[in-house]
Amino acid sequence: MTPPAPGPAVEVRRATSADARDMADIAEAAYAPYLDRMGGLRPGPMDADHAAAVLEDEAWVAELDGDVVGYVVLVDEADTMLLDNVAVVPSCQGRGVGRVLLLLAEERARATDCSRIRLFTHETMVENQALYQRNGYVETARGGEPGLVRVFYEKRL
Repeated sequence: MTPPAPGPAVEVRRATSADARDMADIAEAAYAPYLDRMGGLRPGPMDADHAAAVLEDEAWVAELDGDVVGYVVLVDEADTMLLDNVAVVPSCQGRGVGRVLLLLAEERARATDCSRIRLFTHETMVENQALYQRNGYVETARGGEPGLVRVFYEKRL
């Protein structure tokens, strides 16, 4: 049996101010399925200032066939890189876009002499937790208040 032909390659590039609207739309679509699980609480990325992230942090977008389908926001914290947000439009989830963005985060962390990447997610976002674990992230803590319990992860580089 012949394996299926690979789909279009994911291209990544540094985000520009013109990408902020796409990033906000991606966050809205990617996090919408969690609203019910979170009792109506909006995940932080849905209300993030994406224009500021492009200007102040390290924001990257992923494209498929010229369309922005995902993004990652990284914040350098001396020897640690905070993976502040990663999101992929639902129609492109499961196609390797998130993995490409996680690998980019590792490349950028190494390039800035960070020894680890850290991130956190809401406890109800079990799909995200599985993705992080498959990519070598280790849970380091859980905590918060009722309705806002976060799961903290890190990956040593």
